[in-house]
Amino acid sequence: MKTIKITTPFTDETIRALNVGDSLLLSGEIYTARDAAHGRMMALIQEGKPLPFDVHGQAVFYAGPCPAPPGRVIGSVGPTTSARMDAYAPRLIQQGLRVMIGKGERSEAVTSAIKAHGGVYLTAIGGTAALLSRCVTKCEAVAFEDLGAEAIYRLSVRDLPLVVAIDCRGKNIFQR
Repeated sequence: MKTIKITTPFTDETIRALNVGDSLLLSGEIYTARDAAHGRMMALIQEGKPLPFDVHGQAVFYAGPCPAPPGRVIGSVGPTTSARMDAYAPRLIQQGLRVMIGKGERSEAVTSAIKAHGGVYLTAIGGTAALLSRCVTKCEAVAFEDLGAEAIYRLSVRDLPLVVAIDCRGKNIFQR
């Protein structure tokens, strides 16, 4: 295992170089999206409309940021349970999404889609939302602002600590 510094956007070459268990320090722009935002993105896909951001090369962080306290860019922002997005993830992966960040195991359908399309699933440590927020240097709403914390936000992050949980070959840290 090794620690790798990566800056977004992700390239296919970067994704192929990652192996299950690798530690990452991620910098650049990522997008947040939780259950409600995923439901709206699916509706857009079904209607043949564009998504609120181009998913190619981007990372979606399954998180809902808390409001920023005075003097801070963002409040706590930690990973939510990824399995809640498993109904949506294979379709988004087909649309070009290659990188997802969350916590916990993923379904076989998601793992198969990751392997088939050359993606990667990264985990952040649950319970560290206040610490992770210190990696965020900018936060702006991108879509579905009426959803509050479940809106889609673009975050600029610096050295966000992550672990490769499922690599592009389908190797899975949760399976032994």
